[in-house]
Amino acid sequence: MARAEAKATAPGGYRLEDQVGFHLRRAGQRHAAIFAARITDELTPTQWAALVKLAEFESLSQNRLGRETAMDAATIKGVIDRLLKRAFVATAPDPGDARRMRVSITLIGLAAVERGAPAATVITAETLQPLDAAERRNLLELLKRIG
Repeated sequence: MARAEAKATAPGGYRLEDQVGFHLRRAGQRHAAIFAARITDELTPTQWAALVKLAEFESLSQNRLGRETAMDAATIKGVIDRLLKRAFVATAPDPGDARRMRVSITLIGLAAVERGAPAATVITAETLQPLDAAERRNLLELLKRIG
């Protein structure tokens, strides 16, 4: 069967190509592909984010780590579970509140951040490569405002 010609718009005048989500998803897919090709230690973007924040703070409650990395409770728990299996992090009850779990970066995790930081810088540069320096700054500022 021959492929039907696309209409100019969907019902109600809606065009996917005019929607911010469509372009954010495409940009995200491009960034994810660059990230996967370049990052060290076979880390996912969420794992990398958690390790970088833990390298910055050394130890955080799991809840705070989720907030610092913009991940919900279920996502950060899964990320921590996977990092625990690889010995990149360690967990212990919070001494101030036994209901809370503290997550700490291990020496293995810190070494992964040290190995990955140069690649992460290249990943950002490659993702933003089609833009000039002013456009890069503007894009990051705009994304911060809507995020």
